[in-house]
Amino acid sequence: ITGSYDSTIKLWDLVGGKCMTTLTHHKKSVRALAQPSFENTFLSGAADTIKKWQAKEGRFIKNFSGHKAVINALAINDDGVVVSGADNGTMNFWDYKSGYCFQKSETVAQPGSLDAENGIYAACFDLTGTRLVTGEADKTIKIWKQNENASEMTHPIDTKGWRKQCLTEARQRK
Repeated sequence: ITGSYDSTIKLWDLVGGKCMTTLTHHKKSVRALAQPSFENTFLSGAADTIKKWQAKEGRFIKNFSGHKAVINALAINDDGVVVSGADNGTMNFWDYKSGYCFQKSETVAQPGSLDAENGIYAACFDLTGTRLVTGEADKTIKIWKQNENASEMTHPIDTKGWRKQCLTEARQRK
């Protein structure tokens, strides 16, 4: 699977060395791809949106809408947590199955760097899936870990917003 600045995604037959399918659903250049270990699907990220695809035929499944920046990096852990990292230093955390954005965060540029240098260019989870490693525009590599003291009381999930999003998507499918 490859993504391109011409806003296409190509699915390749590695044995034959040929392109099997070209997907043209993005309006902007595709800058990030990620594939989970637990199912045969993948995500693509661009300036317009994040899209989820079925990997074998390239069938479009759904949009992950809400990250209002150019997506440069995507990562997925085995718990189904997706992270999208963007040009402006924002990180959104998504549920892989539903596409719901349950947390937003922002990186901090290294002291002495310009504010314009807080973009995220690469992201991946470590083998445990609990630590996120990012490569950033300020020439740093940062390791993020989850807050062990976080609870539903200290970090509430917007269940009303999630329900509204799910109902809207269900209506659009009809």
